[in-house]
Amino acid sequence: MNLIDQLPSGNDADADSLYEAFERWVSGRGITLYPAQEEALIEVVSGANVILATPTGSGKSLVAAGALFAGLGRDQVGFYTAPIKALVSEKFFDLGEMFGRENVGMMTGDASVNADAPIVCCTAEVLANIALRDGAEADIGLVVMDEFHFYAEPERGWAWQIPLLELPQTQFLLMSATLGDVSFFQKDLTRRTGRPTALVTSAERPVPLIYDYRVTPLHETVEELLAERKAPIYLVHFTQAAAIDRAQALMSINVCTKEEKARIAELIGNFRFTTRFGRNLSRFVRHGIGVHHAGMLPKYRRLVERLAQAGLLKVICGTDTLGVGVNVPIRTVVFTALSKYDGHRVRRLRAREFHQIAGRAGRAGFDTVGFVVAQAPEHVVENEKALAKAGDDPKKRRKVQRKKPPEGFVGWDEDTFAKLQDAEPEMLRSRFEVSHAMLLSVIARPGNAFQAMKRLLTDNHEDPAARRRHISRAIAIYRSLLAGGVVESLDEPDEQGRYARITVDLQEDFALNQPLSTFALAAFEVLDPASPSYALDVLSVIEATLDDPRQILAAQLNRARGEAVQEMKAEGIEYEERMELLQDVDYPKPLQEELEAAYEIYRSGHPWVGDHPLRPKSVVRDMFERAMTFTEYIAFYELARGEGLVLRYLSGAFKALQQTVPESIKTDDLIDLIEWLGELVRQVDSSLLDEWEQLANPRDEGELEQAIEERVTRVTANARAFRVLVRNALFRRVELAALERYSELGELDPGLGADGWEDAMAGYWEDHDELGTGPDARGPRLLQIEEVPDDGLWRVRQVFDDPAGDRDWGITAEVDLVGSDEAGEAVVKVISVDRLGG
Repeated sequence: MNLIDQLPSGNDADADSLYEAFERWVSGRGITLYPAQEEALIEVVSGANVILATPTGSGKSLVAAGALFAGLGRDQVGFYTAPIKALVSEKFFDLGEMFGRENVGMMTGDASVNADAPIVCCTAEVLANIALRDGAEADIGLVVMDEFHFYAEPERGWAWQIPLLELPQTQFLLMSATLGDVSFFQKDLTRRTGRPTALVTSAERPVPLIYDYRVTPLHETVEELLAERKAPIYLVHFTQAAAIDRAQALMSINVCTKEEKARIAELIGNFRFTTRFGRNLSRFVRHGIGVHHAGMLPKYRRLVERLAQAGLLKVICGTDTLGVGVNVPIRTVVFTALSKYDGHRVRRLRAREFHQIAGRAGRAGFDTVGFVVAQAPEHVVENEKALAKAGDDPKKRRKVQRKKPPEGFVGWDEDTFAKLQDAEPEMLRSRFEVSHAMLLSVIARPGNAFQAMKRLLTDNHEDPAARRRHISRAIAIYRSLLAGGVVESLDEPDEQGRYARITVDLQEDFALNQPLSTFALAAFEVLDPASPSYALDVLSVIEATLDDPRQILAAQLNRARGEAVQEMKAEGIEYEERMELLQDVDYPKPLQEELEAAYEIYRSGHPWVGDHPLRPKSVVRDMFERAMTFTEYIAFYELARGEGLVLRYLSGAFKALQQTVPESIKTDDLIDLIEWLGELVRQVDSSLLDEWEQLANPRDEGELEQAIEERVTRVTANARAFRVLVRNALFRRVELAALERYSELGELDPGLGADGWEDAMAGYWEDHDELGTGPDARGPRLLQIEEVPDDGLWRVRQVFDDPAGDRDWGITAEVDLVGSDEAGEAVVKVISVDRLGG
């Protein structure tokens, strides 16, 4: 039953009728509203702002749906914001089911679907930029801000504040389980919007929590919880490595029955565990143990979630990311520690962090109670165990050698745990920021921009000292815009009341999309299409505009420095000089000088791009130039724990290439590269591209993936991309042969082996001094393909690029098409390495 069909008709859409219609729909689904939900909905339909601060699992999403329903009844456009794109797209699909696909749109900055719909799901940044661009004239009647505690996030909190400052015509519903004291927001919203603001709180959870502190070893704690029927158990760790190591350690515990393991195997079916981590995960889940963290491939996380929802995973080892809307059913949350490294230092958990995680315990509708367990520090556990062994004998107890905490350890105890349970979440701290985009957005809208900026800078949530800093920065930015000729001041207001105006054409939906995409378009013009590296240079421009994947870049830097040290040792360079020279070693940054020079020129005419620094790097290009598969690249840089991060970066690069590169500059080589990248991402994990394509071209619900098995596309179906995969597989062998790395070649081609490769190449080295590995060597002209469809294979010949240009040596191989489809990559069997016709 579609919710929109329940809307009262015509003039009947008053507060009472809207509430009754929504309650009828809820009741029809067998749901009884909690008192806090009723109170919040009554306030919402009456037109008040609402701050909904109730525990996890108390049905805040249902209140949000009721608010959007009421907004539709008043012909208002409603916006629903969430902190991360994955939650935005999830909500887009959920609300589409409730209200009908045609009534729900989505905007995330890199995807826009049905943006003119009466209900729009978006990230907080998108809403903030609309608020800056349109202000009080924005056609936004209602805003639902989910996970509002992100207001206090250091780098992103400004986006949760701007709509509150710039949309006085809007009704707000702010929601979170961990808000703390919100009296300031209650008064501020009422002052700005002229609406009453209701605070709806409830300390009473639908599923109450029971807390327990354990000094037993963790594996014993887990066994006891399993015996007490308190599964599913989520073991919270604060590093991905610790979560994986714990899963491995728990393999010695029998957590599932034979029947449950058989059911797990049945549900997994033919799911492809294609990576090294995936193969480990396969062992874990078949034993009834899951792993869940942000570094995993999305398909693996979804597999764990589906098995958990089926009640088949009794233990899940994960990180604290479950605090942000992770869809994993949990009865018991176990904190393996009450301190964490936050990127700067090790500290105890804050009250908000603790409650956000603990609140995931207990499932409404399934559990009558949830359990939250905290483990004592490991050295305390070991000391307690030693004391227990000593018994009650005072002499033996005195002789016990107590283990000390590790150096730098930030400890906790049962008292820490008790205080966290009772502690109110910390007050939300303002994170207001001033940027070029902010000034340009305000200047572009009708009216007096100086008055609008003065109001924004002097009437925000900052303290007086911070406001003065923001005013100084805004003045400096405005002067730079004037000096650059981007804006001009007017002696008299124009027809729209502006005292300043923008003199350049800003891109469509300025500040809503990739901020450096216009720079990329300008940079393409300075590249040479005749260059053999043109396609890769276009890729480098795109990569320089993407956010840095720090874990990948750190791995590249470590690898580069390790190789540099080995080379310097071989050259006999002394330690002190080596250390000094290492400071100049960096991860690869193709075209760095050229791009940075172009960026400075572009920024002089477009000062706002200064808010978004250029970041030259090479991840996709590095993978392509090394002719590596995804699995090889992960292994090469030892990124097994971060393969999900690598895939997200590759997927983002593919989207940026498709969206930003004009058709007019796409050469055959560039099209090949784009096709290769898209197919690589799809074969590793199709879910990211499937979701993106589904957002852009919504299909019927019946066509969406319902089974636990991933949707797999035959890798040979995209002939163009598959040819590149084959070319890369053979060129990988050319590169290794040029470096005389025969052991690695032997691993790729066990039939030929390292000795076979070395013997074969000996003949080549007798004829030639070098083996080319440049752009010409890897080009399609040196790869000969004979398709033999009846045999289900390709016969291929990779010709070597010798310095004399004789082209008289090469690799003869066969490509197994069926095997390639099964593996998701080109399956190549080298037959021989010899002289042509030899």
